[in-house]
Amino acid sequence: MRTDLAASYGEERLPRYTSYPTAPHFSRAIGADAYATWLTEIPTNAGASVYLHVPFCREMCWYCGCHTQIVRRDGLIAAYQRTLRSEIELVAEKVGRRIKVEHVHFGGGTPTIVAPEAFAELMATMRRAFFVLPSAEIAVEIDPRTLTADMVEALRLSGVNRASLGVQSFDPVVQRAINRVQSFEQTASVVDMLRRAGIKGINFDLIYGLPHQTVASCLATVRRSLALAPERFSVFGYAHVPEFKKHQRMINESVLPDGPARHDQACAIANALKEAGYVQIGLDHFAKTDDSMAVAFRERTLRRNFQGYTTDTSEVLLGFGASAIGHLPQGYVQNEVQIGAYSQSVAAGRFATARGYGLTDDDRLRADIIERIMCEFGADLGAICARHGAAPEAMLKSAPRLKSLVSDGVVRLDGDRLAVAGDARFLVRSVAAAFDAHLDAAKQLHSRAV
Repeated sequence: MRTDLAASYGEERLPRYTSYPTAPHFSRAIGADAYATWLTEIPTNAGASVYLHVPFCREMCWYCGCHTQIVRRDGLIAAYQRTLRSEIELVAEKVGRRIKVEHVHFGGGTPTIVAPEAFAELMATMRRAFFVLPSAEIAVEIDPRTLTADMVEALRLSGVNRASLGVQSFDPVVQRAINRVQSFEQTASVVDMLRRAGIKGINFDLIYGLPHQTVASCLATVRRSLALAPERFSVFGYAHVPEFKKHQRMINESVLPDGPARHDQACAIANALKEAGYVQIGLDHFAKTDDSMAVAFRERTLRRNFQGYTTDTSEVLLGFGASAIGHLPQGYVQNEVQIGAYSQSVAAGRFATARGYGLTDDDRLRADIIERIMCEFGADLGAICARHGAAPEAMLKSAPRLKSLVSDGVVRLDGDRLAVAGDARFLVRSVAAAFDAHLDAAKQLHSRAV
């Protein structure tokens, strides 16, 4: 990786492109009525994936950028679970059939904060409302500090086969600075419980750019993580946006790594994981060579959605819960962020859709190009434009940012074929941004490119 490019492009704030256009461009012009219509128009032969958002944690991690709140009373969690079940039934009734579901993802917050029996009831409601395929991937995000043996058993009985564990860093100094003290022994115990329960797909989430973090502490975390041999790693750069996430003000900005230090940490982690035999996938994922994500990367079937890189090829994503985002062929929808407003809508028998975005033909073309760049570090602009009835020459002319990327050696253009240079792949978001017609209006909302 080239430090000169990191210095030139690394400070720019850019989307992670888990959608296009990105969420800051959603508006209230798309609401519950539009969502209801879109649900009835889902093609008969279409499958779907499902995302369920559980916005609760026992304590706040100061680095967190998710929609979540701290809760001490289990009654609030139980009521929310009942609302989720009602929303699932509302959507299923509007779709009008048991649509087949290939992927289910529980995100948060801490999804395993739900009581074990309540989690089982939620999955039972899902299976009654939709045809969850026997081969479906059912994934859940887990905080290893709070997972119980009873919950592991509920996950097993519910068919969960993939678990993403928040690790972030094993450095106790870093952990105290982000209000997330989590021992290696806690994490190892949870990994053992999950594997004994038959949940073999284990993911670890790591973060660089945290307060007091160094290359040495990042590598120490990687070494300890490798001892537990997870199937996948997700490695994210910390996005410090205290103007939007007020709890991040608890982090001392003076001990945050600067741009070059973040770049060094990202490189060190990536190199260590690749040396250990993991395949680097796109911007920030790593997987064992026989993992389904590594296979999708090799076969060029990798996709990208709100959970990041995925093997999910569904064109329909149904989002449930406060702040959850859905994606249908017509566009995007997002539920009310505030739990009260979300719950009141569902209790009244209404969809909780608060805002969304209706896709244009140009959006679909650019989304296709951006997804291929993010997933494959390149794009065949001729082939993509042909699928959308567009001219690649016109698309290139509409991307003036490409000129500097080409002259700086970040991008190579061979006719209509675009490729990100091998030593510049860490700037893939910068390349994708060249095709983002909506970028400038929302730059301040995004994280740094490196």
